[in-house]
Amino acid sequence: MDRFGKHSKSGFVRTRIPRPQVALQPIQSSGYADVCSIRNCPCKMSRFARKCSLEPLQSERRHSRSDSAGNLSMDTFWLEVESIKESTESEPEECSFTDVKPQEEGEAEAEWLQDAGLSDLIADCATENGNIVLLSTLTKTQAAAVQRRLDTYTRSRRKKNKQPVRDVRDIFGVVGSGETAPELASEIDRLQHRSTSSNNNQKSDTTGVPDFPSPLRGSGQEEIFSTEIAYSEQAAILLKGSFPRESRRIKDESSLTKFKIPKGRLGVTRIGDLSPQDMKKIPTLAFIELTALCDVLGLELKRNKAVKWKATENRLFGVPLATLLENDQKLFPNTKVPLILQALLSCLEKKGLDTEGILRVSGSQTRIKSLERRLESTFYSGIFQWDEVHQNDVSGLLKRFIRELPAPLLTAEYLPAFAAVQNIPDLKQRLQALNLLILILPEPNRNTLKALLEFLRLVASREKKNKMSLWNVSTVIAPNLFMHKGLRNKIPEGKEKQLAEGAADIVRMMIHYQDLLWTISSFLVTQVRKLNESSSRKYQFYDRRIKNLLRKIHTDKEKTEKNHAEPSKVVKVQASLFLKDSLEVHLNNGTKAADVLRQFQKHLCQNGWSIVNTVNLIKCGGSVDSMNLLLYEVGGNINEHCLDPDTYLLDLYHVNPHAEWIIRQNPSFPRKL
Repeated sequence: MDRFGKHSKSGFVRTRIPRPQVALQPIQSSGYADVCSIRNCPCKMSRFARKCSLEPLQSERRHSRSDSAGNLSMDTFWLEVESIKESTESEPEECSFTDVKPQEEGEAEAEWLQDAGLSDLIADCATENGNIVLLSTLTKTQAAAVQRRLDTYTRSRRKKNKQPVRDVRDIFGVVGSGETAPELASEIDRLQHRSTSSNNNQKSDTTGVPDFPSPLRGSGQEEIFSTEIAYSEQAAILLKGSFPRESRRIKDESSLTKFKIPKGRLGVTRIGDLSPQDMKKIPTLAFIELTALCDVLGLELKRNKAVKWKATENRLFGVPLATLLENDQKLFPNTKVPLILQALLSCLEKKGLDTEGILRVSGSQTRIKSLERRLESTFYSGIFQWDEVHQNDVSGLLKRFIRELPAPLLTAEYLPAFAAVQNIPDLKQRLQALNLLILILPEPNRNTLKALLEFLRLVASREKKNKMSLWNVSTVIAPNLFMHKGLRNKIPEGKEKQLAEGAADIVRMMIHYQDLLWTISSFLVTQVRKLNESSSRKYQFYDRRIKNLLRKIHTDKEKTEKNHAEPSKVVKVQASLFLKDSLEVHLNNGTKAADVLRQFQKHLCQNGWSIVNTVNLIKCGGSVDSMNLLLYEVGGNINEHCLDPDTYLLDLYHVNPHAEWIIRQNPSFPRKL
């Protein structure tokens, strides 16, 4: 897959969105962020940079010299903070310091329900809505998270002597606070039991791997990262078992834990494998699951309000990501990552990867600002000469591009949540939280972040030549991602070093584990299927009909389960771009998607390539390269799904018997005549 925006099976393209100054926030910080300018602003937004730049720099160097495990120094972090301060010191901006009143009880819960797509639960009147459909797909921990916020909202309304227009207890039939309605609870129990049974039946390709491996881990061992069961459910099970917990702060890069996602019978789904229609459902489900996971772990999930900035006349730097993409797509319709970012990364890949201290050693601030002005005026004309630019100036401009975006790349709303991940003691659960946060990000932010992380991994892979280890790269980039001039900073006294190390560790995890983080958990895909199935029935949301609704869902699911007894099946696979007729395939318990693609390849060769459109077929030494072909599941309970080559198709047929299967060319491979 092309890192710059051509579709690929892993499905990403470059895109991005931050702007720098101060945003390392501890999880305990409360309220919404204030908006302010830079260091000369009376609101003292740069207090963190001033305080942390000199004193911690000296003390940190003392600590780092005595840091035995790998000598992972934080010097680079504080030097980068100083560099950011110096680069912005001469750029005055108007201070738009906003005072935000603290939220009253119930307001945060109402916002949460709105973001979770459940606002109609507290609306003035019942409407035809998909709320009951969404609720019927939730796990126990997810339903408990919803119930907890509904209860808090209801209590707040009653304290104000304002009878809620729709009583929560009328919706869920709750007897006491925190107790879920019997109908919903029993339905979730049944779904959970079925999900567990299904997981046991659909054994993963990793033999001997339990569903919930023990949290006791040895360094250097490969561990299982299960995605079949919701993360919050896994956490609840571990909590009930009172397993000993260990807080692992990786101080030696050679001991970074290896994680493996066991491929179930339905394979692994990666970001980009689902259609845009189905991907729109993922952030809401991931948001509910993240909340449930934080509830189980005892963490408070807080978010900022979006930062608003005045429009700029610039065309490249300090421009909202959406605006950049809108302009770029007028030139190249399929652009997913800003062209300027693509150009910066490409330039560095060509002549900067082996430069010692790349990213860490800043170029001349005068040259960087001059370079920015030249790009603003000549970039889209195509006459800019990248060969004449020094690589250190380009790396400085790359970091400046990140900082100058009007909102953080990790978004203003979820930047505190990313920072709070460091407070989760268990490494696997930190990765689970990061995986959910990445799924919540808007697509442009997520694509841009992936493009950046792939480049950073490439830099770290050349450590022998450029002297930039994974930790060095992480400490340089962390301030550029977590410091933002639009967010007020509240750093508790004496916590600077801890938060800085935590931010760098989060960046390191995102770089090192990016392949794992860019997957869509199987339990989320299952929930999307359930949403699609239930939405097609067009249920109406009437309080008195919940029992009948859940009973009907139960009956319909039992009908589907009867299909699972079929030991084999004959299906037709469409390949209209290549063949006039469909390909008949016999499925058994061992048939995988890769087997069908090989059978299709063999069929083409044996039949003299009776092809409708030969332009779309890649010839490789007189044969068809099956690596250039992909099998898609289309329709039924999914809109479109690019299948993992290791997907067992008979199992998939049982899950989605009404889907069509279509063979297409891999869009990441160029067409050859």
